[in-house]
Amino acid sequence: MRKWKALGVVFVLVLALVAAGCTQKETATGTATPTSTGIVQKNEEGKYEITIYTGSGPGSVYFAIGSMLAKVINKKSDLIAAKAVTSGASVANAKAIAKGEAQVAIIQNDVTWYAWEGKYQFEGNPIKVLRGIGTLYPEPVQIVVRADSDIKTLQDLAGKKVVVGAAGSGCAATAERILKAAGVWDKIEPVYQTFEEAAQSLVLGQVDAEFTVIAYPAPAIDQIAVKVPVRLIPVPDDVIKKLHDQGYPFYVKVIIPAGTYKGMTEDTQTVAVKSTLVVHKDLPDEVVYEITKILYENIDELAKAHQVAKQIDMKHAFEGLMVPLHPGAIKYYEDHGITVPDELKPKE
Repeated sequence: MRKWKALGVVFVLVLALVAAGCTQKETATGTATPTSTGIVQKNEEGKYEITIYTGSGPGSVYFAIGSMLAKVINKKSDLIAAKAVTSGASVANAKAIAKGEAQVAIIQNDVTWYAWEGKYQFEGNPIKVLRGIGTLYPEPVQIVVRADSDIKTLQDLAGKKVVVGAAGSGCAATAERILKAAGVWDKIEPVYQTFEEAAQSLVLGQVDAEFTVIAYPAPAIDQIAVKVPVRLIPVPDDVIKKLHDQGYPFYVKVIIPAGTYKGMTEDTQTVAVKSTLVVHKDLPDEVVYEITKILYENIDELAKAHQVAKQIDMKHAFEGLMVPLHPGAIKYYEDHGITVPDELKPKE
């Protein structure tokens, strides 16, 4: 009798271990638990903790907008605790989403496409976990020189030291494309610096020009202009055509008006991409819905960080969007009477 009782106890223990093993397996594959969903954790207050990757520092519009978004989320939301951090900008931000280091990020729309397709910096490693909330505002390419510089055209950059952006950034990728289209990429000395480092280098005369891909007026360029007057180098029609012919349809022609910066006396033609707010696909729908809601309902608050936020409009959120929307964002748009195109709905 004791033998059968002992066997019964062992049998029960085995069943318990098997059940525990099954439960652990479900959690490991991303099944929601009371405190996490795999990609995001909850804090002691029961709020989802998200990290927003922004830009390279205080001179970056991404940093300004992303930091203010985190601040407003923390102020307005009972669901989310947000933290904004500096980063290497677009390319680094996409990779951070892929690794799960960030749940939310601001990325140039061209870089989101390259990440999705596995092109250029993402060759062989497409990032299919990207989902969009929407595009935010246009970001012109601004090629800055001192107003007293003899550099007037892209061709004049040959033989010069040119800051192309932070290493691994979308700015650096764009600068390389434009300079290749202009036929001078192999003739310059590329320098990889953040906006703040580039501003100091240009003021001190350590470099001859700098590329930025940023909304205007840009604090990073104002930092230069208050010390030394500046000009912008134009991107002509033939270079824009080459970019389109080479498979870069994202670039649109824009005019930055005279007087935007101290020393800028003429309108300057250039090209622009669009900033995009993206999230990881596994972020819970309710979290993304809340982020989308706070984004569009607090434009005035975001504009306190940078006036470019006034250009954010849900009616234009799909313009230039190169990745599928997150279901949480789709629900917000549909709740507000906006029809989401089928091509922007995730296929999974």
